[in-house]
Amino acid sequence: MLKGINPLLNADVLYALRAMGHGDRLVVCDTNFPADSIARQTVFGELLRIDNVSPAKAIEAILSVMPLDTFVEDAAIRMEIVGQPQEVPPVQREVQSAIDRAEGRSWPLVGVERHAFYEKAKAAYCVIATGERRFYGCFLFSKGVIAPDAE
Repeated sequence: MLKGINPLLNADVLYALRAMGHGDRLVVCDTNFPADSIARQTVFGELLRIDNVSPAKAIEAILSVMPLDTFVEDAAIRMEIVGQPQEVPPVQREVQSAIDRAEGRSWPLVGVERHAFYEKAKAAYCVIATGERRFYGCFLFSKGVIAPDAE
């Protein structure tokens, strides 16, 4: 246990978050996502886990240490519902609230079609699986930068 670090962030997840650079993407996904097979195609190459929590709780923990990329319009992405791309289910609304709280403002959560989401996920730095059983609890985030301290 470390002071100031959310206890959901295990050593493997912290290592990956620290190793990521500006613009690298990470996936946070539900239990139905092909997490292991996609994770094997990422830069990190193996599946990471934050088990037994919702994506909102996992993302809240992640965003407590990782800034979102302010240089791109799609720094936060959600998987669209097949046949209903405009519908935003409760699991995605919960994540939207977690993002907005972490960033201190309304932050756009961009919808991406399911198969296009899979392709983006394969190019990500890493995949973090949660214990979420609700459908469409799948998200992509681009890491931003932390400015230097003022002199």
